[in-house]
Amino acid sequence: MRFIHTADWHIGRLFHNLSLLDDQAHVLDQLMDILTDTRAEALIVAGDIYDRAVPPADAVRLLDEVIARITRDCRVPVIMIAGNHDSPERLGFGSGLLAEQGFHVRGPLEPDRAPVRLGDAWGAVNFYPIPYAEPAVVRSRLGEGDVHNHDAAMAALVGRIQGKSFAGRNVAVAHSFLTGGETSDSERPLTVGGTGNVSIDRFRGFDYVALGHLHRPQEISSGVRYSGSLLKYSFSEVGHEKSVTLVEMGAAGCCTTELLPLTPRRDMRIVEGAFETLLQGPVVGESREDYLLVRLSDKKAILDPMGRLRQVYPNVLHLERPGLLESGELEEMGQQRLRQSERQLFGSFFEQMTGDEPSTEQERVFDEVVDSLHRKEREAVP
Repeated sequence: MRFIHTADWHIGRLFHNLSLLDDQAHVLDQLMDILTDTRAEALIVAGDIYDRAVPPADAVRLLDEVIARITRDCRVPVIMIAGNHDSPERLGFGSGLLAEQGFHVRGPLEPDRAPVRLGDAWGAVNFYPIPYAEPAVVRSRLGEGDVHNHDAAMAALVGRIQGKSFAGRNVAVAHSFLTGGETSDSERPLTVGGTGNVSIDRFRGFDYVALGHLHRPQEISSGVRYSGSLLKYSFSEVGHEKSVTLVEMGAAGCCTTELLPLTPRRDMRIVEGAFETLLQGPVVGESREDYLLVRLSDKKAILDPMGRLRQVYPNVLHLERPGLLESGELEEMGQQRLRQSERQLFGSFFEQMTGDEPSTEQERVFDEVVDSLHRKEREAVP
């Protein structure tokens, strides 16, 4: 069986208050060409379909058009799960009827639901969609009182699957943070303090594990992959090569993978240098239309640098002036602080204010407060 693994579409994303909807439509057109060219027999979308729980109307319209074209025109079944950015109930609306048209979407967690079974010349392939769910939701739906972190939640969910007849070829589709994965700035943390980590051991026994959440394409272990996001969604991703993953599964379940590149409508780049040099325009091979973070090396004041740069590069989105810092030591200190986690920043602030490090109980309370804020943010209306 040949199928395409994608994730983290984030339809409706705003980047520095700029809508990326046209950019997303551009790469989704390429995805449909890939489905046709590769003669794919299924498409996986492993969570974070939308960028927020209550997506804008234009984002909903784009997804509707894309899914209709894939299932109706390309005749390719779609297997989709909710991610931590999605509202499970909204995404899963009408899933029973849609499955009859080849659109298999899993929003709310439904324990013991049958897998999506698709066939090829060697028989059936069982796809197990595991939508993102908070540990509290898993405790409630499964009646598992000992589930207090994401690893235990995934162990309970996969245990339900593998506790039944688990023969043949099996594919897991999940949205989680596997220990050892490489992160970027654009991923919203599932929790703080490490309780969002899931061990790779939870997925032993599957022939392929299609993961979403981390935006860099990467293989955690043989047959356990993150496809990555369709686009660059932060300047920390400028070095990423975005793609979708073509998976070919043989008769015995052995899988080979190939990364099929996606070409963005506009690239995302970091440009550094002196102001007057940058005003001369891009070098050969670079587009002036790209989304840019500009770092100026000048140490003197400049009148309206952003406005003047945008006359040359219309999509400058962020401007940094490291040359204005008093010393290289201060610059390095600022960069180190930007790389710190929320808990590390809290610890530094607490120590500065009190002279002591926070206790384990104080860190636990801080983690609970931050987790609560992240959960509220997922339901925030823009």
